[in-house]
Amino acid sequence: MVDFYVSLGSNMGDRLDYLSRAIKALRHHSGIQLEAVSSIYETDPVGFTDQPAFLNMAAGGKTDLSPDQLLEAVMEIEKGLGRKREIHWGPRTIDIDILTYGRVTVEEEKLQVPHPRMAERAFVLIPLAEIASVLPISVAPNEYKTPTQLLEKVKDKSGVRLWKSIDWEIEFALTES
Repeated sequence: MVDFYVSLGSNMGDRLDYLSRAIKALRHHSGIQLEAVSSIYETDPVGFTDQPAFLNMAAGGKTDLSPDQLLEAVMEIEKGLGRKREIHWGPRTIDIDILTYGRVTVEEEKLQVPHPRMAERAFVLIPLAEIASVLPISVAPNEYKTPTQLLEKVKDKSGVRLWKSIDWEIEFALTES
């Protein structure tokens, strides 16, 4: 099995419910073992800024899926939660991005791993550093940096605010039957 990390975000409707349902879907996927889930952060939109604030978080674990199969799985979860791709960087019920997949680098049209804009985005690095502060992320051939090291280089972190700390193990034990 391979370690992987994803970033999740939502800025439409009941944002917390969409994140919770996405985490449940990841936990119940037969090819995924979810092991870590960050707190939730409220973040200002990036790119297309005329939209509501996002709730963002990170999650990680192990998978026996290939990178393409993992992408297919997260896209199915997005589709099941009503994700529509209408405006680039626009509002969405749920967005799940694959950040890392072991130490593998993927350069395909539909999938790039490590995520190509991760190192610029505090809303990705802050939750990722919370659950994987020493994770080696490829930044160049044979050069790795941790989320904490990458976060040091992000100039503006002001648009990311802790929204809610959640003990996800307790949360799921109370809500799943």
